[in-house]
Amino acid sequence: MEDHTTPHSGTGAGDGAGSGSGPRPGRSAPISRKSVLKGALLAAPLPLLVGGAPALARTLRPSSAGEPLPLTPYCDDGDDPTPPQMEGPYFRPNSPRRTSLVDAGTQGTRLTVSGYVFGRSCRPLPDVLLDFWQADAGGAYDNTGYRFRGHQYTDSRGAFELTTIVPGLYPGRTRHIHVKAQAPGRPVLTTQLYFPGEPRNGTDAIFDPALLMNVRTVGSAKEATFDFVLDVSQTPPPTTPPPDGPGDTWRAGVGYRAGDRVEYGGASYTCLQAHLSQAGWEPPNTPALWRRA
Repeated sequence: MEDHTTPHSGTGAGDGAGSGSGPRPGRSAPISRKSVLKGALLAAPLPLLVGGAPALARTLRPSSAGEPLPLTPYCDDGDDPTPPQMEGPYFRPNSPRRTSLVDAGTQGTRLTVSGYVFGRSCRPLPDVLLDFWQADAGGAYDNTGYRFRGHQYTDSRGAFELTTIVPGLYPGRTRHIHVKAQAPGRPVLTTQLYFPGEPRNGTDAIFDPALLMNVRTVGSAKEATFDFVLDVSQTPPPTTPPPDGPGDTWRAGVGYRAGDRVEYGGASYTCLQAHLSQAGWEPPNTPALWRRA
């Protein structure tokens, strides 16, 4: 891929299918394989923290009854492909490569959007092209230049981060950000990201709650997270059986609760999230679930 080439073939809503980070209405947000793999990818905490553990775009929480969550061996627990949406009339190809759409004089509420891109096997996808465009604070698009337009690539962990502003409103639409996502050699996913709590979400004809970002206020700025799942086949990662070392107490197939302590590989670990363990989720491999004591 060239640095200044953005996806512009197959730009309709059906170009690809790639998942929203937010749970569907009426569904809980289970600990998914995607979330666990993401926790293992984090080399440093993200800006959003939950109980001292790395924040995930998909909220990790136990079931309402406090029971360990069921095993989720596939991307079928709410990590569905990200829904496509219409491109709209304001897309322009060949946007500049950049991760920030603002400068010192930019008007509007600062917004940072971060997250990951995964394939259908819940493994991160590096080198995914993400092309963003949006309205300015007044609800207008720049159709002659490239203000509030830019593309970037996911890093080796499948991660991305965009610095922009909260887009303004214009007639007929709720607040949103447009994006095209394309894994190398794969079809383009065209979709839109939405903000929770917007009054127009209930009247926008194409609004999809599956595309809601997680958003919080930090001082005078906003921070948002969203994870994409693209319709890209992947080879599942190998799992490693737990060793039977002297004193090891961690086992696969056990329902652990937050606060439980185990021994593994000569070290002690404290459980951070209720879950049902499985081979491949050993404490050293899953910092979203275990903290070394």
